[in-house]
Amino acid sequence: MKILIALILLVILGSLASGMVFMVKDRNTSARTLKALTWRIGLSVALFILLMVGYATGLIQPHGAIPPPPPGYESPANQK
Repeated sequence: MKILIALILLVILGSLASGMVFMVKDRNTSARTLKALTWRIGLSVALFILLMVGYATGLIQPHGAIPPPPPGYESPANQK
């Protein structure tokens, strides 16, 4: 699953780069820029849906940058 996500991200970046190249090279004479950016948006939406489905089915487990508190820790907001 992680390899698929990384692969889709690379394709999204490639589409973005090709859109930039077409925009600079063509100077509004073709629809290649629009097609490249449309692909990028479609792939981004597909990646988002894939992440949500992966989370819902348990294939992807989230982890945070902040570790969970140790067992027995009571936050100051919950203390009496």
